[in-house]
Amino acid sequence: MVSEKKTGVLAGFKAFLMRGNVVDLAVAVVIGAAFTNIVNSVVKGIISPLVGAIGTKDLDAYSSCLKSPCQTNAKGEVVSGIPIMWGSVLNATLSFLITAAVVYFLMVLPMAKYLAKQELRRKAREGVQETMEITELEVLKEIRDALVAQRNAGGQGRDASA
Repeated sequence: MVSEKKTGVLAGFKAFLMRGNVVDLAVAVVIGAAFTNIVNSVVKGIISPLVGAIGTKDLDAYSSCLKSPCQTNAKGEVVSGIPIMWGSVLNATLSFLITAAVVYFLMVLPMAKYLAKQELRRKAREGVQETMEITELEVLKEIRDALVAQRNAGGQGRDASA
């Protein structure tokens, strides 16, 4: 009974791993990790220096003191006061916004445009197929109507001659 349970669990686990979603997720994680390096390089190598040219490169140094006086020792540890490190929060927020903008403008927007073009092409192909199917149906109806008319015309001629 224990071996059957293990076999069932292992078979279930194997089925879980073989589903497409798990493989797709694994691929997405690997690609995401590689893409993170690209985005970080763009942000650190291009965007941050541009922002630094306008303002300052190191926002982490900005802080306010909630309880004066704020003093630190040589190691950077707070000796007195309660510092509010709002510069690091601002730095993280700006890094997030810059990273999100890079991802959106360099990946999401071009991919959305590409997918929209693909969808238009697919709809155009389907429209042509629908038009052809409708035209085919209309031709078949015309043939049927012509055969019915021919049969009726031939039938009326026989009835009149008989």
